[in-house]
Amino acid sequence: MTSSSQFIFAAMFATLFGGGVLEAIAQESRAESWTVEKCNRYKKAWSDALERFSRKGLGPEFIERHEAFLAGGCTEQPDVCPRSKEELDLANVLTIRAMNAGMGSTFLPFACRK
Repeated sequence: MTSSSQFIFAAMFATLFGGGVLEAIAQESRAESWTVEKCNRYKKAWSDALERFSRKGLGPEFIERHEAFLAGGCTEQPDVCPRSKEELDLANVLTIRAMNAGMGSTFLPFACRK
């Protein structure tokens, strides 16, 4: 292979595969940014909901697990289980807020495993 052939091959390789790598990096960065944005939106919804509805009827486990979800950047596996009427009402409000803000239902921290 001549020098010019090697250069052309290297240029084609970089164009075909280098762009894919850069695109993958850009997509990963956008995904991370969207996760951060969703978490910020959700933190605001949580804060607004507590201000509007108060903590009355919310158990310590519900609040602690929810705060842990937020502190972990909203990336922890869902384990906030609403048990009381007030917890379920708040979870419903937060779910609606999340859906209205363009976040998927899989983002939410609510799950009752037992």
